[in-house]
Amino acid sequence: MDLQRLLGIIILPADQLVNFVLSMLLALLLGLLIAVVYRLTHRGMNYESGFLSTLALLAPIVTLVMFFIQGDLVLSLGLVGSLSIIRFRTPIKDTRDMVFLFWTIATGLGVGTLNWTVSLFATLLLSLFMGAMFLFKYGRPLHAEYILIVSGSDGNRDAEVERVVNGRRANVQLRNHEIDGERWELTYELRLARAYEEDVRQMVSELKRTAGVNRVSLLTPQLSLPM
Repeated sequence: MDLQRLLGIIILPADQLVNFVLSMLLALLLGLLIAVVYRLTHRGMNYESGFLSTLALLAPIVTLVMFFIQGDLVLSLGLVGSLSIIRFRTPIKDTRDMVFLFWTIATGLGVGTLNWTVSLFATLLLSLFMGAMFLFKYGRPLHAEYILIVSGSDGNRDAEVERVVNGRRANVQLRNHEIDGERWELTYELRLARAYEEDVRQMVSELKRTAGVNRVSLLTPQLSLPM
């Protein structure tokens, strides 16, 4: 085998090499754009900085896999079999994270199959759509929910607590009422419009001033945290 044929086997043809380099650069740029959109539109408390690196690198990795396959059915089945041994031990806590992962994978697939225009246009369009959803607070709950726990040591004061709690513009439900001698504890579930959230703070202040009340706890369920 002469040197020219050997170089032809080792080195990609010029057109394939150009397509590979441009595809990898485009996939990396689009992955970074998706990561930036995720960072700017993220809501909630389960933010992980390492997830940004995952989004940025996943698109070029999928693009690389697509270049390995290049229409070879046998090779594609082998890659699927080898990738099936990878186990993702980090659970996805937010379904929105799964959407971004699928978005990044689809972008890598598009770039890897040389559909550059479609991949670029789709990424820009989805970025604008995600930004609009964030600005208009799409999907944000219209009501706030709280768990109120009030305890005291004067058995005659629980009726006063119920009067204070039920006197607010909220849907109040008594979930638990424990009595142990002179000690008592009341657990309420509150649901009210977000425009009336100031009433909750005023209610807590009034309960703290009520005689016989030892402790007032106001909890927000995790699913009801502001988005």
